[in-house]
Amino acid sequence: MSPSPEVVAAVEAVDVRFPTSLHLDGSDAMNPEPDYSAAYVTVRTSAGQTGHGLAFTVGRGNDVEVAAVRALAPLVVGLPVADVLTDLGGFSRRLTGDSQLRWLGPEKGAIHMAAAAVVNAVWDLYGRREGKPVWQLLASLSPERLVDLVDFRYLEDALTRQEALEILRRAEPGRAERTGHLLDRGYPAYTTTPGWLGYSDEKLVRLAKEAVADGFTQIKLKVGADLADDVRRLRLAREAVGPDIRIAVDANQAWGIQQAVDWIRELAPYDPYWIEEPTSPDDILGLAAIHRAVAPIRVATGEHVHNQVMFKQLLQAGALDIVQLDASRTAGVTENVAILLLAAKFGVPVCPHAGGVGLCEMVQHLAMFDYVAVSGSTTDRVIEYVDHLHEHFTDPARVEGGHYLAPTAPGISAEMHPRSLADHAYPEGPVWSGPAASAADSAEVPA
Repeated sequence: MSPSPEVVAAVEAVDVRFPTSLHLDGSDAMNPEPDYSAAYVTVRTSAGQTGHGLAFTVGRGNDVEVAAVRALAPLVVGLPVADVLTDLGGFSRRLTGDSQLRWLGPEKGAIHMAAAAVVNAVWDLYGRREGKPVWQLLASLSPERLVDLVDFRYLEDALTRQEALEILRRAEPGRAERTGHLLDRGYPAYTTTPGWLGYSDEKLVRLAKEAVADGFTQIKLKVGADLADDVRRLRLAREAVGPDIRIAVDANQAWGIQQAVDWIRELAPYDPYWIEEPTSPDDILGLAAIHRAVAPIRVATGEHVHNQVMFKQLLQAGALDIVQLDASRTAGVTENVAILLLAAKFGVPVCPHAGGVGLCEMVQHLAMFDYVAVSGSTTDRVIEYVDHLHEHFTDPARVEGGHYLAPTAPGISAEMHPRSLADHAYPEGPVWSGPAASAADSAEVPA
């Protein structure tokens, strides 16, 4: 009698929250007092193996994200692991295309982000089984296997399967050399740590100078709440870092179209490198209008772009200069492969959104895969870095000299320490049942 095949035995989700609102870490024009949070997913197999992923949120509503993961679990539990790992494109479409859950999207919102958490956990499982970090696992796959990940149904007017194959085949000869470069030198980073909107001027200036001393050649400031404050803060930052350091600014969707154009022109004397999310991320034509009006200042967006179709249209409309894909907004690694190929087709650099909880850890794998096997370039490409919460991960993102060091541990770097999960589980963990809970609750609920 032959042994039973290994199957997915469980998909578990935990509501994990960190009281970052206490010190206004992560504060911006639209999220003034966030508590960085994650719907943390563990996929377990009948052979005792695990994979870990997450979807990032900013506090209230994280329980909704956990419920969305649990709604997807019946589509996954019981599947043969070998079948899942040999057809990861089909597995992703199984989650994003379910005939009933799809009604809640389609391919957007809490359900799509839940799919990202599960898909990323399965890629983590795959990397662990192969003994490779996910960036290196992806970069070892053939062009044919990589394009099999992509659902071209809605993309073919912008990117065909054959074009995607050609992009990947052009990059094949240099894969080994670029892998060696990554392992030796890492991948360029920029930091948002100095620029949170709730920080004092003194803290902004001190952290900006520290960032330059640490080797960063680009920092980012949050803007969009008060024009006079933004002008003053950007002037102070420019004086602190000098003329040769890039300063990006991020409005987090705070403005209407003309308001964005007018506001950015007031900031222009201080040479902002890009303006991020100047208006609604859904307004493709509005972003295109801003792009035309504020050039040569670049327009960047992506952390709230729902799916590959929206990225396709943003690129077709000439609405952005920087693609800011996110590890858990679209449907995880698999859909992000399609977005990287779209960006390569249109010649637009990818500068991933990170920070939060676990986003730096996961998204570094996507950017490094892009460098090794897709675009073949780090020119004008940087990964966002925020120095928050990395100590809670077993394989934390590491940055030295303004560069992400390439992860070498198997998986996607999303596994959290058991103690961190227990302490920050919401609402029963000790962090949330003690004094910090009352302080955080009073900080985040408007009076």
